[in-house]
Amino acid sequence: MKYKRWIAGILAAGFCLQTAGCGLLGDKGEDAAVLPSATEQQTTQAETAKPTEPQPEEIEPFPQEPEVPEDALKGGKRIVIMTDIHYLAPSLTDMGEGFQDMVEHGDGKLTNYIWEITDAAFEEIELLTPDVLVITGDLTMEGEKESHEALAEKLDEVEKNGIEVVVLPGNHDINNPSASAYSGLTRRPAERVTPEEFEEIYQEFGYREAWSRDPYSLSYTYDLGPSMRLMMLDSCQYDTGNKVGGMIKTETYEWIESQLQESLENGIYLLPAAHHNLLEESQVYTKDCTIEHSEELVQLLESYNIGLFISGHLHLQHFMQHMDIGIWEIVTSSLSTPPCQYGVLEYMDDGSFSYYTRQVDMEKWARKNHSDDENLLNFNTYGPQTVKRIFYNQAYDAMKDSREEETGSLFVQLTEEEKQEMARVYGDLNAAYYAGKAYEVAEEAVGQPGYEMWRRYCYPAILYQYLECIVRDAVTDYNYLAQD
Repeated sequence: MKYKRWIAGILAAGFCLQTAGCGLLGDKGEDAAVLPSATEQQTTQAETAKPTEPQPEEIEPFPQEPEVPEDALKGGKRIVIMTDIHYLAPSLTDMGEGFQDMVEHGDGKLTNYIWEITDAAFEEIELLTPDVLVITGDLTMEGEKESHEALAEKLDEVEKNGIEVVVLPGNHDINNPSASAYSGLTRRPAERVTPEEFEEIYQEFGYREAWSRDPYSLSYTYDLGPSMRLMMLDSCQYDTGNKVGGMIKTETYEWIESQLQESLENGIYLLPAAHHNLLEESQVYTKDCTIEHSEELVQLLESYNIGLFISGHLHLQHFMQHMDIGIWEIVTSSLSTPPCQYGVLEYMDDGSFSYYTRQVDMEKWARKNHSDDENLLNFNTYGPQTVKRIFYNQAYDAMKDSREEETGSLFVQLTEEEKQEMARVYGDLNAAYYAGKAYEVAEEAVGQPGYEMWRRYCYPAILYQYLECIVRDAVTDYNYLAQD
């Protein structure tokens, strides 16, 4: 079995700007220079290919990974990892102006196509014949009860097709006051779920079959047998309100160690997973992305020779190793954000592993289902262009009130052209970073006039700091990793 191997020292950097992860978004202005809305784009292929200024470059479809040999898993398990689906029940939107505006000025999620993306992904993984599908949180858009129930119905179909499913909550899923329904221009509150209701809805997807349950959280272990077990760690804070950041309860650590000890005594390889990150994958937004006091968890896991940890939350594709010699963490990107992909982990019973991503083949799914939607039929163009536009809007929105804004002892006054140039390079870099491929565009992006303007003005400061981290982190393809 041959795999490409990228095992290198990595600079930690990342993403936590958006409401899907660790929220920071500028307010949308009335005169923001934006591209056509998703509604306007869902008309003809020509409109999809030729959006209004700023004109994106022609984008090649993202390449697919090589097929895995049939004998790749002798003595191991194939685990499909999905995260941050942010599923929204169709009953909670009329696809009106308010909903479309949320998509266009959001964090990159294609919520306007989440139903098709989810269906296509669940159908596609059947061909991989995985031992289990692991979903590491943010199952729903904002924790709407209807969305949880609708997604659970789809997961039931996945299990009926022979694939075991296990899930964890994300920071959006429980006791979320942002649970919403969309009608016309109106966004109204929707029913949310409690921890007890979450467990009830997903009882067939890990909780009922759990090997062991933590009495203090929604954490559990799940036996893959005969020598492998998942440790699904609930890292969310929802007991008193709802928080973006992650934390493992003090009481839960005793349960974690008991599971580690039992696995060690019985020769079982334990694979831990959580929604929030174990390591500081983001240099800019550590507070809401990395598990609080995660160094304690790292030390505990490494003391039992745990070599791999999987998570989500960032919405981007990334990995890193603790201190270049310790535990690896793989962060799988959001299924709902282009390039709309999921991870495939080949986990061997000797602790070695190989990981790669697969992009959902939306064009194939559209043809198979006789869709006449040009965006779906040309998704390899539509997806990257749309996510670039959304990130363009995000940066532009943050800069719209920049005139006479004080930064330190200076006043920043950006022209319309400068804002557009800066927003364009921000969109390009972010789209590539989400895909785990910033190394492909970083050098060219840094040479653009828009990036020089970011350096000149350092404004908005947090976005500039984020761009600098992307460039420093653009050292490898984060879609493939193998470790003996």
